[in-house]
Amino acid sequence: MIDRYSREEMSSKWTYQAKYQAWLDVEKAVVKAWARLGKIPQDDADKIVKNASFDIKRIDEIEAVTRHDLIAFTTSVSETLGDESRWFHYGMTSSDTIDTAVALQMKDSLELIIKDVKMLMESIKKRAQEHKMTLMVGRSHGIHGEPITFGLVLAVWYDEMARHLENLEQTMVVISVGQVSGAMGNFAHAPLELEEYTCQELGLKPAPASNQVIQRDRYARLATTLALMASTIEKFAVQVRHWQRTEVYECEEYFAKGQKGSSAMPHKRNPILTENITGLARMIRAYAMPAMENVALWHERDISHSSTERFWLPDAFITSDFMLHRMNNVIANLTVYPENMMRNLNLTGGLVFSQRVLLELPLQGVSREDAYRIVQRNAMKVWEEIQQGKATTNEKGESLYLNHLLADEELRSSLNEEQIRECFNYDYYTKNVDAIFNRVFN
Repeated sequence: MIDRYSREEMSSKWTYQAKYQAWLDVEKAVVKAWARLGKIPQDDADKIVKNASFDIKRIDEIEAVTRHDLIAFTTSVSETLGDESRWFHYGMTSSDTIDTAVALQMKDSLELIIKDVKMLMESIKKRAQEHKMTLMVGRSHGIHGEPITFGLVLAVWYDEMARHLENLEQTMVVISVGQVSGAMGNFAHAPLELEEYTCQELGLKPAPASNQVIQRDRYARLATTLALMASTIEKFAVQVRHWQRTEVYECEEYFAKGQKGSSAMPHKRNPILTENITGLARMIRAYAMPAMENVALWHERDISHSSTERFWLPDAFITSDFMLHRMNNVIANLTVYPENMMRNLNLTGGLVFSQRVLLELPLQGVSREDAYRIVQRNAMKVWEEIQQGKATTNEKGESLYLNHLLADEELRSSLNEEQIRECFNYDYYTKNVDAIFNRVFN
C-alpha cells in the first residue's frame, strides 16, 4: 500500500517484520503445545521459546536459493538455536504456520477496524444530536420531496454503520481460527490436542476441519464485509459532495487556513476528501473479487491464492483503516449551513407541502383521483412560474403554492383557509423525530 493512504498503526501490522513475528509466535506456541503433551523435552522447548529469532536479511538470502519463504524462515530461525532446533516446525506443514499467523494479523487488524467504526459512529451520533431538528429538504431522484431534518439523515447513517459493526464482529469470529493439522489436514503426524493447545495459546479457535489450508470462504467473508462497509462510506461521501455543490451549498468539508483548491482558480473550495474516499471505496470493493475467487482451490490446496493475498489482505485493511479515519474527519469537522438548507427548502415555492394537502382532501370526502388532480394542477402552475423567474414568495412572505391553493375555488369548497395554511406547518414533519432517534440511538 502506498504511504499516502496508510496509517502507521495499521500498516505496521503488515510489514515483513510483523509477518515473520507472527510466524514465530505460531511456531513457539506449537513448541509449547508439544512440550505440554510430553512429546518433546521441556528444556528444549524453553530454549526455543527464549532464544528463537529471525533476521529478515538472512531470510531473503536463503529464499534466493530455496525459493520457499517458509523454509527460508525456519532455516534462519534454526541458525539461532542449538540441537533443540530439531523440534522447530516439527510435525507441521507450511500452511499450518502461515495461515494461523495470518489469522493473528487479520484478528489484530480487524480489531482496529472495529475501533475505527465505533469512532465514526460516535462522530455521526454527535452531529446527529446537534442537528436533530435542523430542517432541510429531502430529495428523491435528486428532486425536492418533503421536509426532513439533517439529524434524520445522520440517524440513517448511524443505523447503517451499526449493521456494519455487527457484521464485522461476526466476521471476527469467522476469521479467528488456526490450524496445526499437517500436510493434508488429517492429523497423521500430530494429535488434535496439539492444534487445540496451540490455538488456545494464540487466542484463536481451531478450525473444526481443514485440509492443507484454512478454507478461503473465511477470507472472502472478510473481504466482502470490508467491501460492503466501504460502499456505505462512499454513500456518505457522495452525499457530502452533493451538499457542497455551489448550487446546493448546504454543507462543506472544513477548509483549513492556507488550503488551496485550484492551481488556476483561487476561489475554489473542492470536496477533495470525500472524492478521495469515493476512489478508495472502489479499490476496497475490487479486493473482494480475488478473495472470492480464492475459495475454489484445487483439491486439498494449491497456491493460486497466495499471490493475491499478498496484495489484497494488507491493502484492504490499510485502505479501510485510512478511509474510516478520513470519513470521521469529514463528519467531525463538517461545516453545516442551516440557513442555506432552509433557503433550498423554500426554493420551490411551497411545493414540498403538496402531499400534506393531498392527504387532507380525502378526509373531507374528496376522492383520491380528484384530490390528486386539484393538488397537481396548482403545483404545475408554480413550476411554470418558477421557470419564468417569478419570486417564490409574495410581499407577505407567503409561498406561491399557498397563494394558488387559497385561490382555488374547487379546493376551497372542501378546505377552509385555516386548514390550508395548517398544511404548511413544518412541525408536522418533525413530530416523530424524537421517537426515531430513540429507536436508533437507544
